[in-house]
Amino acid sequence: MITLRGLTKRYGEKTVVDALTCDVAPGQVTGFLGPNGAGKSTTMRMTVGLDHPQAGEVLVGGKRYAELRHPLREVGALLDAKALHPGRSAGKHLLAMARSNGIAASRVEEVLATVGLSDVAGKRAGQFSLGMGQRLGIAGALLGDPGVLLFDEPVNGLDPDGVRWVRQLMRSLAAEGRTVFVSSHLMSEMQLTADHLVVIGKGKLLADAPVPEFIAGNSRTTVAVRVPAAAELSALDARLRAEGGLTHPGEPGELVVDGIAVTRVGDLVHELGIRVHGLAERTASLEQAYMELTASSVEYGVSA
Repeated sequence: MITLRGLTKRYGEKTVVDALTCDVAPGQVTGFLGPNGAGKSTTMRMTVGLDHPQAGEVLVGGKRYAELRHPLREVGALLDAKALHPGRSAGKHLLAMARSNGIAASRVEEVLATVGLSDVAGKRAGQFSLGMGQRLGIAGALLGDPGVLLFDEPVNGLDPDGVRWVRQLMRSLAAEGRTVFVSSHLMSEMQLTADHLVVIGKGKLLADAPVPEFIAGNSRTTVAVRVPAAAELSALDARLRAEGGLTHPGEPGELVVDGIAVTRVGDLVHELGIRVHGLAERTASLEQAYMELTASSVEYGVSA
């Protein structure tokens, strides 16, 4: 369990994290989302004692990180895959971490095998590709077999197979009852991986909810209807507008309707005697719901 209570961090006059309060529960993958500059990385750094708040606190299993006697056995973190000595081999890098926390040397071989780096254990970490560096960082997080894991952009630099592997790893760790806290900008991947979401914007908590609840609460469901005859499509459009629906064109020969249930659209099509090639309800994606919620929290705007 990770507990954030009134967590506040300022750099000069800028408040990066603003009275952030929430719990990250065990047994599920919790996605940590927010625009660039929202305070995600700063929050994770404060969790593992690399930064310090001006107010509030962050607890891991009821204790501050500095109070943990062997922190790597309780908290594993991948915050910056390049934060290592580039001249040290992957194996020696992990061995040094293990010795600092009383972890058996045999554990190094186990985690290298888990992340698929056994064959390059003797290679200097500075010669690793971005994807290999990410895998080594994940190995470091897993080294102490901790109950709490934090990952900041863990799929950065990985190919599609690597991304799928990370997804399966996150879910398997959560299934073991661990607390898994993952920050990512890849909404499609987060929708496949996370069970719960914590969303922040400009340092403030915007949402703390299960993924399905978050999507349902921050987006609208629409109905798409495909009509091959242009005249009939136009007639249906007029009728839907008369019913109070909001319509706009979709694909060629398609009308997208907002504000009217799919069953009512089907009834109207029947009443008008219109031949249709498709009628479907469309639920918004996580990305769409996220963009709706955070639109006012980004630090830049784009006009088209």
